[in-house]
Amino acid sequence: QVQLVESGGGSVQAGGSLRLSCAASGVTYRRNCMGWFRQAPGKEREGVATMHYGGGTSTYYADSVKGRFTISQDNANNTVYLQMDSLKPEDTAMYYCAEDVGIVTILRYGGSCPPTPEDWRRWGQGTQVTVAS
Repeated sequence: QVQLVESGGGSVQAGGSLRLSCAASGVTYRRNCMGWFRQAPGKEREGVATMHYGGGTSTYYADSVKGRFTISQDNANNTVYLQMDSLKPEDTAMYYCAEDVGIVTILRYGGSCPPTPEDWRRWGQGTQVTVAS
């Protein structure tokens, strides 16, 4: 059974930085997409950043985080990261990592890993990020 475990959340002041980690265990299949999503109280879950397992150029970032967040991966350790800089109070949310998207969905998005939560198959339990003003 695959498990995704997030860590690295916490409370910071606006302008600060955090690095989230998502460690995968029990992986026995060929993985395709990896992504970070977030959900603030009273709001729907939204895509923050996605990328192909193994790298590639078709990385997605939500407009609200472009230039401030960076998604990366350590394939040797089955870990994906989200470096978050210049944090803002509006970044406050529960952050989730996810992986695995159907091939048909990837093709529908022109070969990219989609930002839509409903298209992802495996999820971590989430880690809370709180940014104080």
